[in-house]
Amino acid sequence: MIEDDLKKRTKKFALRIIKLVESLPDTPIARVIKYQLVKSGTSVGANYRAACRAKSNVDFIAKMGIVEEEADESAYWIEILIESGLVKQSLVEDLLDETNQLVAIFVSSINTARGGKR
Repeated sequence: MIEDDLKKRTKKFALRIIKLVESLPDTPIARVIKYQLVKSGTSVGANYRAACRAKSNVDFIAKMGIVEEEADESAYWIEILIESGLVKQSLVEDLLDETNQLVAIFVSSINTARGGKR
């Protein structure tokens, strides 16, 4: 996957997260989860773009570590939405799958940049 494709994919991911968050109920618990999910979900693409401008391999690995963490956190919040009953799994399983695919891509990219070591 080339850099521009992943930039587009992470932006699309952020927009999907925003749509999901906008569809959630306005309850105290949902508001907390909405806030956390929109922060982590939109930061994936923003931090990936920063990683693409890294000044060194060490800088790239550090920035990609943040991208991986934010994507994994997004998966966590989506799982919480499902397990708490705030959303039906069938409505978000495609988004959760995309989240897990992105995490795998970022982990692979970090491992490649490290020379295969983790």
